[in-house]
Amino acid sequence: MDDGCFAVAMVQRQVMLVKAINLYSRRDDLLHVHMFVPFGQRTFLLSPVPQARISPRDLLTIFCANDIIAIDAQGAVDLSAKAYAEFVELGKMMQEKYEKMFSAWSRTERKR
Repeated sequence: MDDGCFAVAMVQRQVMLVKAINLYSRRDDLLHVHMFVPFGQRTFLLSPVPQARISPRDLLTIFCANDIIAIDAQGAVDLSAKAYAEFVELGKMMQEKYEKMFSAWSRTERKR
């Protein structure tokens, strides 16, 4: 993943838009990223906790350069309609995954 590249990743069990801070190679254990939170339709703002180190396994998808429409001086990022739809879909998929896991766990707890 190149420096400045945007992706969708799981960060603290939440689907987030992230931006690579430095160049990542396959030998690196952690990826240093800036995190962005949704703010309205297709717009993301820099997170209150802007930097994180995540595992490359937490990446859900990597966006190409034309998926990012604009980045303003305050750090707001606008995604293309296609990229935003992908972000929303990945969020729904992860939500369903966690709901199924919780449901299975709660069924086993009731049997005890």
